[in-house]
Amino acid sequence: MSPKIEPVSQPRLLAVGDSAWTIEFGDRIDPLINARVMGLTGSLVTARETGDEPLLSAVVDVVPTFRSVTVHFDPLVADPDQLGQRLLSLAQTSGLAARHGRHWRLPVCFEGDLAPDLDRVAGACGLGRDEVVALMSSTAFRVYMIGFMPGFPYMGGLPAVLNVPRLASPRKRVPARALAIAGEMCAVYPWESPGGWNLIGRLPLPLFAARAEPPALLAAGDVVEWQVIDHATYQELEQALGKGDFDASRFLVSGETS
Repeated sequence: MSPKIEPVSQPRLLAVGDSAWTIEFGDRIDPLINARVMGLTGSLVTARETGDEPLLSAVVDVVPTFRSVTVHFDPLVADPDQLGQRLLSLAQTSGLAARHGRHWRLPVCFEGDLAPDLDRVAGACGLGRDEVVALMSSTAFRVYMIGFMPGFPYMGGLPAVLNVPRLASPRKRVPARALAIAGEMCAVYPWESPGGWNLIGRLPLPLFAARAEPPALLAAGDVVEWQVIDHATYQELEQALGKGDFDASRFLVSGETS
């Protein structure tokens, strides 16, 4: 039997107030849908840089997400309806452009109080603690977007068996650099903040540094694997970070840091 091939959905044009359009490509987190998002984003960026289309001079910002692109524009510069139809046309013809980013292998400690929800997640999934760690460390996660707060990576690729809901009552304080999962996603909190994801580990290195260029360690299109470290190694790396002895390139498998 031949594998089932899902039909490609037509993009939808949705108004966001009177100065933005959203072009929606689908209703799920999917690499193909995200590639269409990046294809349209790339077409818009190129068109704005070349200046070949006066209509697109009204565009002031392009915001890609997992499955859609929101285009903010100045309604005094271009007719909103004409711009919307042009965006829809571009969405239908721009094709795919999956961004090939860097490949990281980042250290994570899954021990003790650094992983407060790990035992509960393991029980909910019918797995042992070590089995959850093995699944996390043998999976390559793709960064789909940065959002929620500066440097916060939304990563797809979480094994289906680890699909657990958010906490019923979010924490008021999630520690910085906490590795978390919820639903189909994996993420790391770059800052201490409120949050409702399940905390299963912690990184000894920052995901955002204001003085770095770029300030966010990860970017859309990057691939991330987790390297399991013990608590002693975690403390050594964290102390080195505190002394300013941090070189992100040591955790790169391929690609450039900037």
